Amino acid sequence: MQLEVGQIYEGCVKSITPYGAFVAVAAEGDSKAVTGMVHISEITNSFVRDIHDHLSENDTVKVKVIGVNPQGKISMSIKQAVAGEQTAEQEPRPRKRRESPKPRVWEPKPTIPQSEMTFEDMLLRFKQHSEENICDLKRSSERKGGSRSRK
Repeated sequence: MQLEVGQIYEGCVKSITPYGAFVAVAAEGDSKAVTGMVHISEITNSFVRDIHDHLSENDTVKVKVIGVNPQGKISMSIKQAVAGEQTAEQEPRPRKRRESPKPRVWEPKPTIPQSEMTFEDMLLRFKQHSEENICDLKRSSERKGGSRSRK
């Protein structure tokens, strides 16, 4: 039996090694199965530390044939087979463009409208903003300068 590159087949996991899993695929009406290997990087999109967390022997899986080398070794992928099924079932959605986030500066809103503020209220607000700005300047200069000696 000859497998076609790019086709999705259903197979059975025959053995598991630290670097991948060997899957036997039999075509419909054909009694002879062909064995190929699914590399550990082709099992799922997430990081795979141990293949046994995702597969076990005699599991039935869908695989996509991604290559056949000159020696006849067959490379397979489970994650591409699953992705191929999902894209066939789902229509492509237009991507939303992400806008760059604009920095937002938080300012406390005055409880009294500025037109109705008294001189004392305005002076108090000015003093609060001044103290906040001075604290910010001190923090930033301490970070940049490290420890400074005073004379």
